[in-house]
Amino acid sequence: MSKLSLSTISPLIIQSEIRSMSVECDRVGGINLAQGICDTEAPSFVVEQAMAAIREGHNIYTRLDGIAALRQAIGAKLLRHNAIAADPDTEILVTAGATGAFYAACLALLNPGDEVLVFEPFYGYHLSTLTSLRMVPVVVPLAAPDFELDPALLRQAITPRTRAIVLNTPSNPSGKVFSLAELQIIANIAIEHDLFVFCDEIYEYFLFDGARHISLATLPGMAERTITISGFSKTFSITGWRVGYLTASSRWIPSIGYFHDLTYICSPAPLQHGAAAGLLKLSQSFYEGLSTEYQQKRDQLCAALRAAGLTPFVPAGAYYVLADSSRIPGTTAPQKARNLLAATGVASVAGSAFFAEGRGDNLLRFCFGKRPHDLDRACAALQTL
Repeated sequence: MSKLSLSTISPLIIQSEIRSMSVECDRVGGINLAQGICDTEAPSFVVEQAMAAIREGHNIYTRLDGIAALRQAIGAKLLRHNAIAADPDTEILVTAGATGAFYAACLALLNPGDEVLVFEPFYGYHLSTLTSLRMVPVVVPLAAPDFELDPALLRQAITPRTRAIVLNTPSNPSGKVFSLAELQIIANIAIEHDLFVFCDEIYEYFLFDGARHISLATLPGMAERTITISGFSKTFSITGWRVGYLTASSRWIPSIGYFHDLTYICSPAPLQHGAAAGLLKLSQSFYEGLSTEYQQKRDQLCAALRAAGLTPFVPAGAYYVLADSSRIPGTTAPQKARNLLAATGVASVAGSAFFAEGRGDNLLRFCFGKRPHDLDRACAALQTL
């Protein structure tokens, strides 16, 4: 047998359905509501400061943990918005997006064979990252239509091999915002079983109908075991910049930082300066405006989906909508997504991309983080279905 072969993990990792639909959408010239690109305009002075940093020569590697100005600005933001007191020199790490933060943290804190609980519907990159690192994701379903947490199911999923829980709030793809009561249940179980919790909060500013975001790390007993992950891709509409961060106990930061350095070296240096400018200069009204703007976009898309006979699960946060696709021809969700694209020119993502095998085939996910003109076109096209 030839030694020239794929790794044992490679056949399990396939191109994400999100990217596949984006490619297909580009091929037919459709309107992409599949990928969470967030192609709205970035704040002008965030862009200008990044360009100024390039001209001023900030084009070399940064410190392993990121530039001081950005770490200090993140620390102030965490205290102000999240009620997390984090030392910029020992408890904050600037990363290559939130994805880079999660990858490095998993490398540093988990071992091959460790079981990690992931709530369903889940973000596919969380699941695939765990799989690629030889960890074992264990899916814990949330109950539709509100995707409520069942404490009994969470407890049943725990075994002696369980090492961590992955929590995404507000959630991609469901838009669920975990309540304080649900967070307390997760915290109690994590403490009882001595588990890490990787808390992805990248959509923390996208909240609707009065929903409140609470950082799990602020609950009693959770600071040491919670890895809080966020970034600027969504908030500043700079998904291509790859500037994210995490905060954690100073016990874990050196090892996480080492693996991030080994994998990515650092987040792009001049773009860190742009992100720092955004944190320092943008007022609270900017963040409040995000919720107002995106709630209007949510309502617009949900109305169009209802008119098309695709009943939406109205999200409380993030900028995605899961919708019932029962009326679209096809036996699987990928077939339905492609049939919808062919019929309307609107690209969505198969719901099965966010569920364990055999579930999610009557759901599609739509992204409303779009420019008004593109969202208007998409909504008009959906209503022709």
